Amino acid sequence: MQGPRPVVLSGPSGAGKSTLLKKLLKDYENIFGFSVSHTTRQPRPGEVNGKDYHFVSREEMQKEIDAGEFIEHAEFSGNMYGTSKGAVQAVQAQNQICVLDIDIQGVKNIKKTELNPIYISVQPPSIAILEKRLRDRKTETEESLQKRLTAARVDLELSKEPGLFDLVIINDDLEKAYSELKEVLLE
Repeated sequence: MQGPRPVVLSGPSGAGKSTLLKKLLKDYENIFGFSVSHTTRQPRPGEVNGKDYHFVSREEMQKEIDAGEFIEHAEFSGNMYGTSKGAVQAVQAQNQICVLDIDIQGVKNIKKTELNPIYISVQPPSIAILEKRLRDRKTETEESLQKRLTAARVDLELSKEPGLFDLVIINDDLEKAYSELKEVLLE
């Protein structure tokens, strides 16, 4: 995979990755491009196929994984998620820096590839604040919310592994977090 070094953004659901990413892509639309992940989950209200995710069937996704078309993939809450080589190449073909939104399993999988991205972890100030953010979204059932909180605790614990991330951003203030992100990326 040729082109500028990609960027991996990771962190638990509700940490603010998507908000930071949307700001970055809006302010620097010609520099950064988003790698659209694949998922087998149903779209949420307002999500667009091909823009937010490539919404595919489990069979379709498994076939492409088996064919070696994915850089990384994982299963969460009964749904598959993953990054295809094609999604990254599509961004690189636009001569943009590819930004990937990946969970901690994906980060560990990408470490085994030749992608060589900059690894950035976006984290909430606390689990309590994360829970409030997730509840305020009103997109989760109590069961799925608890699964996300459990996953977040694991994510935050695993992210302490030395050398896993090049930068950890604690997102307690959006503007401050955004300037930290810009600072490392605009180098």
